[in-house]
Amino acid sequence: MKKSDKLIARRNAIVPEGMGMFTPLTIASGSGAIIRDEDGKSYIDFAGGIGVLNAGHCPRPVVNAIIRQSQSLIHACFPVAIYEPYVELCETLAKLLPHGKKTKVMLTNSGVEAVENAVKIARQATGRPGIICFTGAFHGRTLLGMTLTSKTGYKIGCGPFASEVYRLPFPDYYKRGDGLSMKAFVKRELQSFDDALHTIVDPTQVAAVIVELVQGEGGFVVAPKEYILGLSRICKQHGILLVVDEVQTGFGRTGAWSAYSHYGIVPDISTWAKSMGSGMPIGAVIGRAEVMDKTTKGTLGGTYLGNPVACAASLATIEYMKKIKINERGKRIGKKVMQFFSALQKECTAIGDVRGLGAMTAFELVKNGDPHQPDADLTKKLLNACSENGLLIISAGTGGNVVRVLSPLTITDGQLNRGLQILRKQLLQLTNTKS
Repeated sequence: MKKSDKLIARRNAIVPEGMGMFTPLTIASGSGAIIRDEDGKSYIDFAGGIGVLNAGHCPRPVVNAIIRQSQSLIHACFPVAIYEPYVELCETLAKLLPHGKKTKVMLTNSGVEAVENAVKIARQATGRPGIICFTGAFHGRTLLGMTLTSKTGYKIGCGPFASEVYRLPFPDYYKRGDGLSMKAFVKRELQSFDDALHTIVDPTQVAAVIVELVQGEGGFVVAPKEYILGLSRICKQHGILLVVDEVQTGFGRTGAWSAYSHYGIVPDISTWAKSMGSGMPIGAVIGRAEVMDKTTKGTLGGTYLGNPVACAASLATIEYMKKIKINERGKRIGKKVMQFFSALQKECTAIGDVRGLGAMTAFELVKNGDPHQPDADLTKKLLNACSENGLLIISAGTGGNVVRVLSPLTITDGQLNRGLQILRKQLLQLTNTKS
């Protein structure tokens, strides 16, 4: 029996059934955009730890920073004793991602903790309980995170859920366009949102709207710019805070440090994690100082939040990203993948839509060209076929039918092209399309 098979068997014997597994694959080591399994087989990584490895596997400057910090201080608990890496990282993030005239930052262990704290901050700052989220959203798997998350498969048997959360339709033009022009579609969607403030929840009871500008688990659905500009205006009109979830979209993934920079807005609060630490458990809540400071002492914090080793990793990651011009890489890789997928769509009728922003790219597999007939079975077969042929790639979407690319942005042109050709060959073979 192979080492990988033995490890998978051990995993199945000890890990609960509720823990998902995209493909039966092991990993023993990684470098750049290449991973190796327990048997030494190499794979091109198009998953990137679900958007965590924009700077690649084990970037040397980050590894060195982790080693140095772990030799002097591994843990202290920031509320107990202040240490410089926490403060320096907050200062760095505020400078990199300013929110208004003055910005304040708190650190977390993960994206969902950032979301939970953003909601706490918004409620304290406004004195209101209500939170509006969207269909297709993914904001984590804690109680509040699952409440905000849309995909029901992640929530089976986990209720009752948190109260005062209201879900409205995300402006998904592919599935809900109804033949309208984009301008007419956006107008309708904004009117629908405004109507909800009269029929579902009164705006004086809403603390915040939380939105992903490109939905991650929801299928890489990109919000129209004019919709977000209109949503921002509505929020300002009613004193509702706008919270942008940048956990998957941040740090070069969309070709910029933030997705919101593409939209001409600055949110009141934003949430971050994943690629800001190259795999170390670190996240952040960033916001306007006048909002962040409307919190009561003791309501924010935690034992491990902003761990010094994770902070050192994040600082080194950001510096490394600047050095390698991560945003330019995101733009260039995204352009190549989008062009490839658009050409592939012409070859394969199973692809219903190609979309993305920067290097956050995907295509959707459907039956009979119908957006409302997701082909999850074909998607699963494609993922497994790619895995067998040296490419790790994962799915997304509420129907489990979106094939997404989250490769490290350090991937070479040769590796990217080989990965795309594997994907193309396997898809055309599965759909009996001549290549």
